[in-house]
Amino acid sequence: MTSIFQILMLILDVVWFIMIAHIIMSWLINFQVLNLHQPIVAQIWYGLNRLLEPLYAPIRRVLPDMGGIDLAPLMALIGVYALRIVLINNAAAFY
Repeated sequence: MTSIFQILMLILDVVWFIMIAHIIMSWLINFQVLNLHQPIVAQIWYGLNRLLEPLYAPIRRVLPDMGGIDLAPLMALIGVYALRIVLINNAAAFY
């Protein structure tokens, strides 16, 4: 059962890292540090979007329209961190 706990924590860590990379890359694109006309930047950006859109889409349906501000990544980060806390607090159940 310890291995299941460790696998779940690894998955949450990977999702956390991918979401942070997506958020930072979106800032760099919006501040025109990165350009989507560069092929490698565009490939990474569209790849991250395809990975994370299934996670963000249900959150976007629930959240109200905030104009140009997208709070779905923030809510997803909070959700991943909350799942991490729940797993850590219930780690004794896996041993």
